[in-house]
Amino acid sequence: MALRHFLTLLDLTPDELTRILARAQELKAMQHLGQLYQPFKGRTLGMIFEKSSTRTRISFETGMIQFGGGAIFLSPRDTQLGRGEPIEDSARVISRMVDVVMIRTFAHATVERFAQFSNVPVINGLTDDFHPCQLLADLQTFLELRGTIAGKTFAWIGDGNNMCHSYIHAAHQLDFKLKIASPYGFEPNPQLLEKYAHCVQLVPTSEDAAEGAHLISTDVWASMGQESEQNTRKRRFAPYQITPRLLDLASPDVLFMHCLPAHRGEEISEELLDDARAVVWQEAENRLHAQKALMEFLLFEQGLTATP
Repeated sequence: MALRHFLTLLDLTPDELTRILARAQELKAMQHLGQLYQPFKGRTLGMIFEKSSTRTRISFETGMIQFGGGAIFLSPRDTQLGRGEPIEDSARVISRMVDVVMIRTFAHATVERFAQFSNVPVINGLTDDFHPCQLLADLQTFLELRGTIAGKTFAWIGDGNNMCHSYIHAAHQLDFKLKIASPYGFEPNPQLLEKYAHCVQLVPTSEDAAEGAHLISTDVWASMGQESEQNTRKRRFAPYQITPRLLDLASPDVLFMHCLPAHRGEEISEELLDDARAVVWQEAENRLHAQKALMEFLLFEQGLTATP
C-alpha cells in the first residue's frame, strides 16, 4: 500500500473523504456504546507542536489511547527541530521510530518538507495556510445533524485564514456552495478564490453571506502570532460579528460552528453559544472521532470496512 499523507483535504479523493466521515460516525457510536476496538496496539503517534493547542492534543492523544496505541508529545524545546536540526533530518529519524506523525506548526512548507522525507504518514494538525483536521470534524457534525452536504450553502464570515482556506477545499471536494465575507485586506488567498470560483463566492457583507446558508462558521479575529494586530483587527472586524439576529437571515435549519476557542463579545455575541443553532461542543468532540477514522485510513485503509 502506497504511503499516504494528509496535509490538505485535497490529499483525499471525494470518495475517500466521504468514507472517512462515515467511518468517523461509526467509531463515535462504538465509543459511546463502550465497545472496545483497539486496532493500534503497539503503534505510536508522534505529535510535534510548534503551536500550542487544547483540542488538537487531547483529541489525537485520546484517539490513540482508545485505539490501544500510544502518543508522544513533542514541543520545540523537546526536539532538535527547536535547535536548528534540518526538517528532513528530523523526519528521517522520527519516522523510523513511530507509525504516524502529526505536526501543528506555522509554515505549511514545514509539514510538506517533513512529509517528503518521512517513512510514515504525516498529518497536518494546523498550519498558517490550512486546518484540514478541523474541517473533518465540521463536516462530520453537519452530516450527523443535517445529512447530505452536496448542494448545500455554507457561509464563512470573518478572517480569510487557514480555516477559510480549508473550507474552500471542502466546497470543491464535496460539491457545496461557499459564500465568504471578510473585511477588506483580510480576504482568503486570491489564488484559491480564482481556482475554485465554480463553488466559492466572495460577498460584500456578513448579511450577504448568511442569507439562505445552511451552515455559518467563523474563527477568532486574531490568531496565534497576530496578537500585535489585535486592536486593528477589532475595529476592522466589528461588522462581521456573528449574532442570533444574523443567523435569522439563514436557512431555518442553519447550524453555527466555531473551531474554538471562541472570544465572546468579539467574533461572536455574548449569548451565541447558548443558541440552539450553535453546535460547537458536538463539533469539538468530533475532532476525536474524525481523526481516529483518518489515522485508521492512513495506516491501513482496509480498516474502513473492517468489522469491529
